[in-house]
Amino acid sequence: MKKQTSIFFANLDGLRFLCFLSVFFYHSFATSYTYIIDTDAYHFIKQGIFGNGNLGVNFFFVLSGFLITYLLLQEKQLNGKINIINFYLRRILRIWPLYFLCVFFGFVVFPYCKAYFGKTPNETATFLHYLTFTSNFEGIHKGVPDSSILGVLWSIAVEEQFYLIWPLLLTIVPHKKYNLLFATILLTTFVFRAFNDSYQMHEKHTLSCIGDMTIGAWGAYLVQQEKWKQKIAGWKQWQILIIYFLFACVFFFRRELLMGNYYIRIVERSLIAIIILFIILEQNFCNNSLFKMKHIKWASSLGIISYGLYCLHFIGILVTTTLTQQFHLNHSFMQVMLLETGIALLLTILISKLSYAYFEKPFLQLKEKFSYITK
Repeated sequence: MKKQTSIFFANLDGLRFLCFLSVFFYHSFATSYTYIIDTDAYHFIKQGIFGNGNLGVNFFFVLSGFLITYLLLQEKQLNGKINIINFYLRRILRIWPLYFLCVFFGFVVFPYCKAYFGKTPNETATFLHYLTFTSNFEGIHKGVPDSSILGVLWSIAVEEQFYLIWPLLLTIVPHKKYNLLFATILLTTFVFRAFNDSYQMHEKHTLSCIGDMTIGAWGAYLVQQEKWKQKIAGWKQWQILIIYFLFACVFFFRRELLMGNYYIRIVERSLIAIIILFIILEQNFCNNSLFKMKHIKWASSLGIISYGLYCLHFIGILVTTTLTQQFHLNHSFMQVMLLETGIALLLTILISKLSYAYFEKPFLQLKEKFSYITK
């Protein structure tokens, strides 16, 4: 089918890379040496700066909800309907190839490599959960898998569950009822969190995480209305500073500010999602921005491969830590914080670039055949 329009949010790729970087540092700096762990400097970096780095996943969720909904609503406006089958095919071609490659690595390659280095594999993850994109539920009860690359795939499972139902909801529910739809889903997430007050349930359960995507979707719906787009375009720089200040407060002091009170815990994830949405809207629609991510070329370039960076970064970390252990280069604070982390990041970028160029790209080119809207 002939392409009917072109949409490209130039600032999203840079934001994607920062999301990955946040998660990467959250997972970095691992060491078994207590004389390193017990230092104030280690605690400051590991906990004080990057202790809430997993908020990069929250950011990914909001961003996904925003972008997917924006594109689906544009398709509905252009064609009068959403082609649900084509939507599923696009998501399959984008997500499944690399996802199942990581599943293969986690269940087959990782145990073999672990045994090769004289350690005993002890995988608690169940293959069926990864086959059916329900690993987030297993992770709530079993914790982190033995294969760390499997441990990050829970968020992909949540997104796939969202992608399964979202075009159906946007098709079935009349456009004028979307505000009610989004509000109902958010209320459902609040009720769920109220009756399931645990960190794992709030962080990984679909009925909690879907609130992030819904807030992103709500923003996509509103910004397609001219009055809302004009309001965002006119945000003042002092208002923008407040948005980034609030995000910084959450990033560095989430536990202290939001996790200590039961009633705040019910809504805290959605409050964070609203701040994230404001950043997305500000970057893409505001005329008075302090900066635009598109001008940071290297971040935007790496953001294109952010899916691979996220899925594959534990390979970079595992290879690096294995090598530094073999060559006794992990015994000091600086080796753990700078040498290991730097090598792991560079290796992750290299692996992800190769994956994108030689494995993912053919599927992405095929994906465009089922698209109504392209860059």
